[in-house]
Amino acid sequence: MPIKDAAKKYMRVTERKTAKNRKIKGAFRSAIKVTKESLAKNDVTKAQEYLKKSMKALDKASQKNVLHKNTAARMKSRLNKQVKAAATKK
Repeated sequence: MPIKDAAKKYMRVTERKTAKNRKIKGAFRSAIKVTKESLAKNDVTKAQEYLKKSMKALDKASQKNVLHKNTAARMKSRLNKQVKAAATKK
């Protein structure tokens, strides 16, 4: 355990930031997971619906510096590519 007050404060700050980051990460990870699951089940309409939610969650994560902007862009691009391929395949 830290001894100095500043170190104790930094631990509290880190706890708050970690909780916030986990919530944001959970939001985009679950949206991506549902999108991929619906692609696996060949449910294109549900995949397209959750693609929008995934993109919104990824944008928010990059905006709040949980993800780097290029990482979010890459994830969005790959997910969009998969959904488009499933839509044209159908």
